[in-house]
Amino acid sequence: MPSADRYLAADATDSPHEECGVVGVYLPTATDSDAARVAFFGIFALQHRGQESAGLAAGDGRSLRRFTNVGLVSNAFRQEDLDRLPGHVAIGHTRYSTQGSSTALNAQPFVSRGPSIELALAHNGNVINAAELRERLAEWGVTCTTGSDSEVVTHLLAWAPGDTWEEKTSYLMRSLQGAYSLVVATKDTLLGIRDPHGVRPLALGRYGPGGWVIASESCALDHVGAQFVREIEPGETVVIDRDGLRSFPSPVPDARVAHCVFEHIYFARPDSILDGQLTHSARVRMGVALAKEYAVEADLVIPVPDSANSAAVGYAEASGIPFGFGLIKNRYVGRTFIEPDQRFRELGVRTKFNPLPEVLAGKRVVVVDDSIVRGTTTPHVIGLLRRAGAAEVHVRVCAPPILNPCHFGVDMATKDEFIATGRTVEEICEEIGADSLAYLSVESLHEAVNNDRSGAGFCDACFTGNYPIPVQLQMDKLSLERTIHHTSAD
Repeated sequence: MPSADRYLAADATDSPHEECGVVGVYLPTATDSDAARVAFFGIFALQHRGQESAGLAAGDGRSLRRFTNVGLVSNAFRQEDLDRLPGHVAIGHTRYSTQGSSTALNAQPFVSRGPSIELALAHNGNVINAAELRERLAEWGVTCTTGSDSEVVTHLLAWAPGDTWEEKTSYLMRSLQGAYSLVVATKDTLLGIRDPHGVRPLALGRYGPGGWVIASESCALDHVGAQFVREIEPGETVVIDRDGLRSFPSPVPDARVAHCVFEHIYFARPDSILDGQLTHSARVRMGVALAKEYAVEADLVIPVPDSANSAAVGYAEASGIPFGFGLIKNRYVGRTFIEPDQRFRELGVRTKFNPLPEVLAGKRVVVVDDSIVRGTTTPHVIGLLRRAGAAEVHVRVCAPPILNPCHFGVDMATKDEFIATGRTVEEICEEIGADSLAYLSVESLHEAVNNDRSGAGFCDACFTGNYPIPVQLQMDKLSLERTIHHTSAD
């Protein structure tokens, strides 16, 4: 079996990279910086979706103000920063870079002043035709200064033709290709916009008398004391102002609905509601399906904490094998892929987990994980378990093999970097040093998530290559940034 230590010099990324988290707040009776404070705690609850930068924008009926900073939400803001964001409307963003590099320049929200309106916008997703749209903006005399597709979206909405929000957002949706869940603030209005495919989630909740909160996940609503009402529909625009809430349906009614199935597997917090169900429950069902499809004689079922905890519970329940914790996670080490610098990824893998020899010694262990991307962390985890005395290590993964990159807001890897590319399951098993390895089938995954083996209504392109819209086989998240630099050099 290969030595786990030799993988430590590799890119230690065995899970897909995060995308982003967005929050919007409308409080008709707000005073001082109430809305900004609620938005702050909302993006704090969404910290798992991105840890590179954070920002807020707020409107008080007269003007729109913005503040952004790099780092974790808790470190990005001081009390005085929130004090300088008064108003009853606010939006917030926590970022992982999927388009454009990890710099302060690309921190969101972005602000644009169009011919008739100034707005701030925060974006979760990835727009695959941003370069083409930037050229359109240039023809209108609008200059983009960053490498972010989100800036393109911001300017496009601010400069969109039309006198009403319905006209402007309809133009936006007919122009954009890709994934986008948006929150938008003007000096007095809040908008929530979800792309016609519904790739990324967006939830709506009530906050006190007449107040509303929009967030990437319902767990953020819980944290700020808002009551979850429903998920915003694919292609829907929600507009909230002093006249209340009104909604516009999708202007692209024939778009294929394609919710990201990886939100259920990994991204969303287990206490969030996605597609009408608790994420924890869906993950338990994934574990149950794994146990039924790939049983093995063992003494103990353990998760790779924390993202596989729920699936491991399901595997243990269905198999009758006792559940336990054989790995303790250092909760002060973030998800190792968040920091893009290679040196910190390596440090994160070395310090992220600690095994429990008293639990593992002499045991045949089933290790349940959420996914394997490059296959660089998994051998290290298996090595930890063996050195702690595990007699056998059987890996069960509650996602199918990842074979294709995501172009809709997840910075995953290139096709050549996936461990499953060109390898059989048996070859991957040998590569990671496990005694056995099994992946959940695509059909069983969809049945666990939606009680429908066909997968209708979900994007599973990372497993099947069946993208909801045509995409380039390889895309570069820094492509917009490079063209800006090239233009500047000319």
